[in-house]
Amino acid sequence: MSDAPISTQRQLPRWFALIPVGALAVIIGFFAVGLTRDPHTLPTMMVDRPMPEFQLQQLTDDIPNLTSDQLRGHVTLVNVFGSWCVSCVAEHPMLMELSRQNLVTIHGVDWRDTPREGAAWLNRYGNPYASVGLDADSRLAIDLGVTGAPETFLVDKAGRVRYKQIGPITEEIWEETLAPLARSLEEEPQ
Repeated sequence: MSDAPISTQRQLPRWFALIPVGALAVIIGFFAVGLTRDPHTLPTMMVDRPMPEFQLQQLTDDIPNLTSDQLRGHVTLVNVFGSWCVSCVAEHPMLMELSRQNLVTIHGVDWRDTPREGAAWLNRYGNPYASVGLDADSRLAIDLGVTGAPETFLVDKAGRVRYKQIGPITEEIWEETLAPLARSLEEEPQ
């Protein structure tokens, strides 16, 4: 009899060692595809749908309140902002310029603020909005599928959302995307 121990371990097939390599390749493939996508083109369920019916809380007595009725009859931008939003401060000079040039009517949705915070922010940076409504409880933001501020919705004359801009409106975005689309929507019959 031999004193050598008897091996009870079972040998795995050689191809079994390739499973982690294959899993890593799949993960790298998902990341590679994800990196090629533009984060500003997140899908939204609101495009080509009517704006929801709403009547927001008035921000202050001296600023007209925003309701869904104001979004019919002409092409408008509905800009979601907040006093807590750093990117909104960066975007604001562009909105002020669009307002000064009277290129499009802009309405504001002050999201997750108090009336005091929203009014102080507009007093500090200026008010480019024809009307502003306070969405402190996020009801309209949820209906619109807002994921963060700023977000801007281009609304046609019939009150339908035709484009959603995620992130600040820059001069480039205005000139290359929003302005041409707004002009073409103005030419459409109501």
